[in-house]
Amino acid sequence: MQQPWFSSYEARVPHTVDVPAATLDTFLTESARKYPYNTATNFVLSYLLGGRYTVGGEMTYRQLNEQVDRFANALYQLGVRKGDRVALMLPNSPQFVIAFFATVKLGAVVVNNNPTYTARELKHQLEDSGAETIVILNLFWPRLKEVQAETPVKRVIVTHIFDTLGFPSSMLVKAKQRKDPAWVDVPAGPNLFFYKDLMAKYGPNLPQVSISPDDTALFQYTGGTTGLPKAAMLTHRNLVANTAQVASWLTNTQPGAEKMMAAIPFFHVYGMTVSMLFAILIGAEIIIVPNPRPIDNVMNVIQKERASLFPGVPAMYIGIVNHPRVADYDLKSVKACISGSAPLPMEVQEKFGQITGGRLVEGFGMTEASPVTHCNPVFGTRKNGSIGIPMPSTEAKIIDLDNGEELPIGGEQQGELCVRGPQVMAGYWNQPGETSETVDADGWLHTGDICKTDSDGSFYIVDRKKDMIIASGFKVLPRDVEEVLFMHPQVLEAVVVGIRHPTRGDDTVKAYVVAKEGQQPSADEIKQFCKQHLAPYKVPRDIEFRTELPKTMVGKVLRRVLVEEEKQKQAAKAAPKPSEQPTPA
Repeated sequence: MQQPWFSSYEARVPHTVDVPAATLDTFLTESARKYPYNTATNFVLSYLLGGRYTVGGEMTYRQLNEQVDRFANALYQLGVRKGDRVALMLPNSPQFVIAFFATVKLGAVVVNNNPTYTARELKHQLEDSGAETIVILNLFWPRLKEVQAETPVKRVIVTHIFDTLGFPSSMLVKAKQRKDPAWVDVPAGPNLFFYKDLMAKYGPNLPQVSISPDDTALFQYTGGTTGLPKAAMLTHRNLVANTAQVASWLTNTQPGAEKMMAAIPFFHVYGMTVSMLFAILIGAEIIIVPNPRPIDNVMNVIQKERASLFPGVPAMYIGIVNHPRVADYDLKSVKACISGSAPLPMEVQEKFGQITGGRLVEGFGMTEASPVTHCNPVFGTRKNGSIGIPMPSTEAKIIDLDNGEELPIGGEQQGELCVRGPQVMAGYWNQPGETSETVDADGWLHTGDICKTDSDGSFYIVDRKKDMIIASGFKVLPRDVEEVLFMHPQVLEAVVVGIRHPTRGDDTVKAYVVAKEGQQPSADEIKQFCKQHLAPYKVPRDIEFRTELPKTMVGKVLRRVLVEEEKQKQAAKAAPKPSEQPTPA
């Protein structure tokens, strides 16, 4: 079917992709066959001399495939079988890559866990997923210990950040870590195993397991920015398809010759698909960075390792273009970057291109879509404020918010964005009601995003349905206000939320602002600027300045945290003071 956005495709981008009838483990086995002696993982740890000397280790594709088979055999010997859930609570590391591919090679299901989760949050995901096995970094073990008895977890595999490093890197990192107050010595115990011991004990004798592309490969929990996280069930076919779609979009990549900067977390579906799966599909060297903060670390690694591909989030690119010493770094090796998880100002895209010579474009996706659905053409026309056009083999439409009828592409109307394609999830784990509300009978994923389109088929996210503010009876979309705040020359970051007024019952528009380094705008200055560009009811009534905004690990601002803070402030104000307490009779 001819779509209006096809005319915006680059010449070498196909309208559809052939999704191979394959499982994820074939990405690794094929690259190990084609590029056995190419570097697969380059683990970069900066510990010495203030980061000027990097410590780490490399592994070839043949070595990585062998390590995966060893760990898969170990999991099998410990009792993991097809369909079992294996939880991972790891930073970006070779162990993550190994544990992920070992799990899917057995036909088991990976359950990604955010390493920053509290014990309570971890407990929910382990209970909900039914995971009986977890692979965890020693530093995170105390949180698991706190709740393990209340979860299905039977087997714990503990690894240390230096477990895959050779001499002398392993000794240097081990000595450094043991001096850190956060260091955790995990004692031996029943059903507790150590990664290094297992890898030494078991050989690469992979058991024969029959796996289908339609088998679930991953439980990826939604971000939880609007409520209790749910597990999106992503099949091998979903993830293979989305990886192929990303590969078709990046037309200038050279298989076996790229260097992927993996600074966004693998436990997030965006980092997992673009930084890890896509890199392994094309036989790229994955430059693994466990912690991208501060941004100097990212720039240092790009310069030293000559990274060519750099997927990231807006906060990273904003940090680079605004860095006072960015000119001191040689970032010219970067040729293509896709930004996800949050809006990316065009000014940042252009400045980044001037600094690196590469192309930075904004894309869009959802956990439920493996995740990429839209992207601006890497070497075509980028449109300001647009999430781009649908990926190959992806259908998209917007529907009326009231009656659900499809709206014409290129009209002025705004509606809910819906997408359909091979990357759309099988459903939510144990949530049939939520699944039917999100994916309809015709396979359309209802995103919950309010969107508009132009005549070229470019899509523009206007806002989230759940984030809409009702102020004085008028509907206010936070992004409308945020775009104006970003226009202010002294503003680095901004987010807008609706704060429920304690007596009026409607919302007050409040803005949280992070000023650029060395700048100190006043609240009145910000309000006056907004009045020049916004209708009166959209102008923030309250401005709060902060040094940083609460964010997820992938840079998405947590609006709910800000709203909850305001609720607590209001509750504290409403509570009677000690002097106002009634005197007991």
